[in-house]
Amino acid sequence: MVCIAFSSQAQIEVKNKILDFATGLPLENASVYVQNTTIGTVSNVDGKFVLLVPSKHAKDTLVVSTIGYKSYKVPVDVANDEGEIYLEEDVASLDEVVIVADPRPQTGNEVVLRALEKLQENMPDSAYIQKGFLRHKERNTKEFKWLIESAISLYDSGFASPTNQYLKVNVDEMRKSYDLRDVDSLFTYYTYLKNTTGNKTLKAENLKRDTIPTSRLAKAIKWNDTRVNGLPNLFKGKLNLLRNTQEEGALFGDDILNKHLFSVDTVLVDNGRKIYKIQIAKGKTYVGLNTEGIYNEGYHPRGWIYIYWDNYAIKKIEYELVAASPAQKSRSKTLFGTQTNHKLIINYMAYNDKMYPSYIYYETPKLVNVGYKPKGKMTKEAEARYNKEERYYFTVQEILFSEIIEDKAAIAKALNQKWEADIFSPKPYNKAFWKNYNVLLESEEDEKLIQDLTKRSKLFKE
Repeated sequence: MVCIAFSSQAQIEVKNKILDFATGLPLENASVYVQNTTIGTVSNVDGKFVLLVPSKHAKDTLVVSTIGYKSYKVPVDVANDEGEIYLEEDVASLDEVVIVADPRPQTGNEVVLRALEKLQENMPDSAYIQKGFLRHKERNTKEFKWLIESAISLYDSGFASPTNQYLKVNVDEMRKSYDLRDVDSLFTYYTYLKNTTGNKTLKAENLKRDTIPTSRLAKAIKWNDTRVNGLPNLFKGKLNLLRNTQEEGALFGDDILNKHLFSVDTVLVDNGRKIYKIQIAKGKTYVGLNTEGIYNEGYHPRGWIYIYWDNYAIKKIEYELVAASPAQKSRSKTLFGTQTNHKLIINYMAYNDKMYPSYIYYETPKLVNVGYKPKGKMTKEAEARYNKEERYYFTVQEILFSEIIEDKAAIAKALNQKWEADIFSPKPYNKAFWKNYNVLLESEEDEKLIQDLTKRSKLFKE
């Protein structure tokens, strides 16, 4: 297992809340970081954040910024004395003369294509390791059913190399691991058997729960967890939109304009720099993810992409895939109770003139706790089983990166150790490690749900 040494030095804890000056409403997903470092976090849905900063950075500048607002800057050691942070809107001035060596693109499509051309310059071109925090949660409409919190390492050999060969993920430490899902999904078991046995004549309606050992169902669920929600899938798959543009069938690949339409909405300001806000809409053809064993096709995209005016570096992507084809609309309604199957946010941070991922949010619906609905009058147990509040789940994965390692010797040493990307196997709790590690602050709603989950769970003891 990879375990790069963590710092035991004294830390300054900075906690605060970020609000819109005009409305007083909380600002979600605002960036909070120590200037000229990779130490940072993002605000939650309540506008709140917490950040641990090594004491050696006490006199450095803490920057609070979000696209479309004026940045707030204050020394780290007095940040807690300043009261709540209010950000004012900032509008870009377009009447200035901009002298460039080549013609400036005029349309959203042209801006995005220019940004993709510049990826080779703007993305990391050499090997690095990022240290981060993962929060993986799964819930139905009423309660949390599953929560995992881990410290992770991500190794990437650089933009020019394919992720399927050179990208690695390791789970360094485990903070929390609660799993209170019902081990009762015949749908998952059917999919597992179909994919692992090759039995094409198998029919789900022929499966009977009372004939299947619980251990077999648990194995099928673990298989499905890894296939659908494993970290390597997220980083090596099509939804890693920028990093994997060179892969075959990439969503932002050569045929990007067949699947997407981009239009400039406005020009905003991000930390003093002008930035395009570009809308993403459907193109001529459907978007598909080509997921093995899952019909994951027939979508239309929608969302936003934010691109810096000066160097065309991509700062942020907000991307959704919505069921569009008749087959996908029917499938999504039946299985998930929603037409939006994938929600993705990726923030990037500038470090040494390159753009590294700093925060990732990925949400997808999931059907669990279901077999085939029996005909005729149902028992109370069966009625509860098919209750929509219990039947439809969604999974959210959030990743916060707060350290970048570029030292070749440190990287080589880490690569010589075993890397294990399994987030689903509980590990011992290392209190000393977590005392000095930056994590994402839970929202107020999540905190209540997690407390309830903790009370109900007997799987984890601190």
